[in-house]
Amino acid sequence: MTEILFLVISFVVLLLLGVPIAYCIGISTTVTMLLSIKTMPALTTVAQRMATGLDSFALLAIPFFILAGQLMNRGGVARRLIDLAKSIVGMLPGGLAYVNILACMLFGAISGSAAAAAAAIGGFMAPLMAKEGYDKNFSAAVNITSSTTGLLIPPSNILIVYSLASGGVSIAALFLAGYLPGIIVGVALMIVAGFIAYKKNYPVGDRISLKESFRRFLDAIPSLFLLVVVMGGIIAGYFTATEASAIAVLYTFILSVLVYREVKWKEIPQILLDSAATTAIVMLLIGTSMGMSWIMSYENIPQNVSEALIALTDSKIVILLIINLILLFVGTFMDMTPAVLIFTPIFLPAVMKLGMDPIHFGIILVLNLCIGLCTPPVGSVLFIGCGVANTTVVKVLKPLMPLFVAMIVALILVTYVPELSLALPRWFGF
Repeated sequence: MTEILFLVISFVVLLLLGVPIAYCIGISTTVTMLLSIKTMPALTTVAQRMATGLDSFALLAIPFFILAGQLMNRGGVARRLIDLAKSIVGMLPGGLAYVNILACMLFGAISGSAAAAAAAIGGFMAPLMAKEGYDKNFSAAVNITSSTTGLLIPPSNILIVYSLASGGVSIAALFLAGYLPGIIVGVALMIVAGFIAYKKNYPVGDRISLKESFRRFLDAIPSLFLLVVVMGGIIAGYFTATEASAIAVLYTFILSVLVYREVKWKEIPQILLDSAATTAIVMLLIGTSMGMSWIMSYENIPQNVSEALIALTDSKIVILLIINLILLFVGTFMDMTPAVLIFTPIFLPAVMKLGMDPIHFGIILVLNLCIGLCTPPVGSVLFIGCGVANTTVVKVLKPLMPLFVAMIVALILVTYVPELSLALPRWFGF
């Protein structure tokens, strides 16, 4: 018990001191091992667990999807998706808010990155919405919350991380499970954004002719076709999710460099460098988190938490509510990747005892932590969205509140209606 308290306290103290999250996890894990395990060298054990945790074929997909996202971010994909979204929803009251949300859903789904969606779509939409008279804080709030939908709609790096943390849940099944919840979040955000736009009398966009809409659709088809290539190949069994990530890089390279020609050859070394830096950060987080997961298993923390929850109540509704509240709190101060790696082995045994499918729980976990990306003090998407909109976190918080409510309503629906997550995987035989 002393070791567990020391692990938690040392981690929280380091976090409050502003130590980077990967170092918080690694240091607290190592020191706890020094206290609790006298029969083996702590430093060697941590290094072994980090290496073992990273020794996974599925994790190879992460650097490839990161590189594909970088190529899309600079290759003109965002602009074409925004043009397509304008032709679909731009003529509605508050149409540019709808355009922002739909474009983020499409771009996030293709790139698998909430940060990339916030930067790419926000960079285009913030000045456009300001020109049309939209409040820039409202625009930023819409962009920030809708960018997270790409973490649910595949391909998604965080669902790959969850597959690793859960002990091997099918990545293809998780990808399929994310579609409906991601769309539900997007629709919920559209409803709230539309109501606010109507209340504040934001302008209605120009109606685009059928001919122009068709032209924009044709222009966006090569970008959208990536979804068909990746998910179609996985579902049909032509390649695994990891192999699909390599194909995604090849496809986006051809599209951005050779077809759209918006990425110049001289820019490729910098794109590779940026992708490598992002990959290194993610892999360090995964490695140290796997070490912490091991020490928690050694101290029987998952089993104890599972027994405590079930002893507290036998109501599935109450236990899921408690887990959601804990994860909502955790998401405010912890990045998504370590949160998934740390809390999956803690809560998954408890919900599986209640008969919950691990695929369903994975979607709940990711959707829950998506809200944390939009909240201070460490919400990365929040800071990116404020940066591209040239505003501050304090000013954005008020327009964010009703959009948070929409995301929480979507979370409640996904939590208590399992078929929203499980229908598509079952339909395709997973």
